Amino acid sequence: MNAAQAPEKDEASGITVDPQEISKFAAMADEWWDPLGKFKPLHQLNPVRISYIRDHLAKKHNRDITDLTPLKGLTILDIGCGGGLLSEPLTRLGAKVTSIDASHRNIEIARIHAEESGLEMDYRHMTAEELVEQGAQFDAVINMEVIEHVADVEAYTRDCAALVKPGGTMFGSTLNRTKKSYLLAIVGAEYLLRWVPRGTHEWDKFLRPSEFVDLLRRNGLEAEDLMGIVYTPLQDKWYQDAKDLDVNYMLIAEKPQ
Repeated sequence: MNAAQAPEKDEASGITVDPQEISKFAAMADEWWDPLGKFKPLHQLNPVRISYIRDHLAKKHNRDITDLTPLKGLTILDIGCGGGLLSEPLTRLGAKVTSIDASHRNIEIARIHAEESGLEMDYRHMTAEELVEQGAQFDAVINMEVIEHVADVEAYTRDCAALVKPGGTMFGSTLNRTKKSYLLAIVGAEYLLRWVPRGTHEWDKFLRPSEFVDLLRRNGLEAEDLMGIVYTPLQDKWYQDAKDLDVNYMLIAEKPQ
């Protein structure tokens, strides 16, 4: 870790960090790369999320989507990177990825896996607000399944927006606050199917798409796309569906030049 990074401690501090939320995921850190473990849903979601990010950035920057490294040269920030499930594939697609997480244990696991995979990764134990203080900006900021776990949503979004270059892109994803999401994401995923540990999510922290879009607009970003993510039990697979935002959804927002 270089001098620009946060000190080595169990949890990074800041007004947007919720220590209880960080502790939840730090406790599961050793299982990040187990495709059949507690993070199995994220492993299954990964192809959907990666294709959404790759396809938009390739189109925006006039890249050949069939190229092995269509994101070559683009700078990407992965906030709340966990064990690096998104960071590693984006790096393999050619992007220069900076990955941050408020849990020191998550970063340790991510670094170990990257080394074992022969990848040079820039993992940092720090928060978005600490990176803002350094004046950093990126072509794209990835904000996936994080916003529903922060202490101060407004301040967190402000920091995320500040990290996007003028003309740059933010990708976000979260869960909609609906009766259906309570039944599927909490009762179903946590209590019945036990996909994730009980208490992983708090329904009242979920954001409706309109709330997420307004939040971004207040902080200088304009949403350009909303995309639902739907699970099919028979196929045990996730897919994109623009007409179904009832539970999980992603969005793309741009910062004006």
